[in-house]
Amino acid sequence: MYYAGIIGCGKIAELRHAPEYLETKKVKIVGFYDNSFDRAKRLAHMFGGKAFTSVEELLADSNINLISVCTANTSHAEDTIRALEAGKHVIVEKPMAVSIKECEDMVLTAKKVGKRLLLGHNQLFAGGHVMAKKLIDSGVIGKPLVFRTVFGHPGPECWTENPNSWFISKERAFFGVLGDLGIHKIDLMHYLLSDEIVSVSANTATLDKKNPSGSFIDVEDNAQALFKTAKGTQGTLQVSWTYYSGEENSTRIYGTKGLICLYDDPEYAVIVQERNGNLCKMKIDALTSNEEQNAGRRTSTGIIKEFVDAIDEDRPSRADGVQALKAMRVVFAAIESAKTGKEISVSQNE
Repeated sequence: MYYAGIIGCGKIAELRHAPEYLETKKVKIVGFYDNSFDRAKRLAHMFGGKAFTSVEELLADSNINLISVCTANTSHAEDTIRALEAGKHVIVEKPMAVSIKECEDMVLTAKKVGKRLLLGHNQLFAGGHVMAKKLIDSGVIGKPLVFRTVFGHPGPECWTENPNSWFISKERAFFGVLGDLGIHKIDLMHYLLSDEIVSVSANTATLDKKNPSGSFIDVEDNAQALFKTAKGTQGTLQVSWTYYSGEENSTRIYGTKGLICLYDDPEYAVIVQERNGNLCKMKIDALTSNEEQNAGRRTSTGIIKEFVDAIDEDRPSRADGVQALKAMRVVFAAIESAKTGKEISVSQNE
């Protein structure tokens, strides 16, 4: 049996981490900490355990061996490193941290203390993406040449149900949509292609998203990027917080022998169109939207199960911090490209 503590008691803890711990049947939740004690008490009442008055008190509990870090982006590195040094395995929400040094320090600390560090990259475990990985590896579409990946929704204030959400504040989030949604798709492309992005040209903008005061938010609400991978594949990314009429979360990969479409059709999670005309449509699952999660129509993302199973089985995970670091390097390169107007090379050396 494992025993979990959760740091940060917002929506991601309430709708994903806490319920998914309980669904594993291998974990008991010991308690919660949040800078709002009332929020911590609320989740403790919902899921069991106690509300801790400080991070120090929670990490000092010798029963706890798993920690979820669900705090604002600017706190990720500090909370993660403290938990690792306290002898806990950690899963931290994306984006990993707000500087390359912080990300690297998190990975180095996990290695130094011999504890696991995973990221909440739940899209890696969606059924359609897992199937696509197998198909691409089997050579169904041949050599991947070009990809297009898109992720957009109405914005994090809808997900959090808070018009002053920290997600739209540079002081606490640092990133806008690029770190919030872009990181998912960058990490996903690394996984699907068994490849790494090594060059990026990007632009970002704040097109429409405003604070309750009526002023534009100080992080980007839209971003686009052009990528090149180590194996020569080229691709585009579009992420947005201004898809007000509906969420999109889709990927297309074009290869020498065909095309694979992922979550590009409302009924079929995977569609393979071969160059010879063969067409295969697969009903596997559906990606749960933010709107559905908030309405209580949730399904397990599989990320907490993976966290627990990877520890239990003592095996690597596609969500390991080392892999997440590679995706973060691309995000920071995209930010630099958007600022300078130049194509930026990404060094993926360990």
